Amino acid sequence: MATSFDFTQAPGYLIRRAHQTSMAIFTEELGGYEVTSLQFAIMQALVDEPGADQITVANRVALDAATSGSVIMRLEERGWLRREASPTDKRRKLLWLTAEGEKMAMEMKKPARKVQQRLLEALTPTEQQQLIGMLKRLSGIEP
Repeated sequence: MATSFDFTQAPGYLIRRAHQTSMAIFTEELGGYEVTSLQFAIMQALVDEPGADQITVANRVALDAATSGSVIMRLEERGWLRREASPTDKRRKLLWLTAEGEKMAMEMKKPARKVQQRLLEALTPTEQQQLIGMLKRLSGIEP
């Protein structure tokens, strides 16, 4: 008798399931802000590096140019981000959070931390650090 491929043991399947769980928790904790995880990531990147160009921000949060452009446009439409041409290269777009965007980015940090806590609560602190380290290696963030 033939048996199927046991996808419940496949890392890709398990990573996808963990991502689904993470997104569900994100929606529960940050749903009131009506912000996506990608919008949140871009906003946090700009807290750390105001005035960064669009390509640098996209690379930092691992987005392609088309996706980052539409996410940035939605943040701009909400009044949370402003985009200006670089004074030295008009093709480069520089990004800043507006005062309202910065306020929202700071407000969202606490519920975002809760997302991470809830996601990892089944693991011991040592297991949490090991998992984070392994995920960084798998994603190419660390060798």
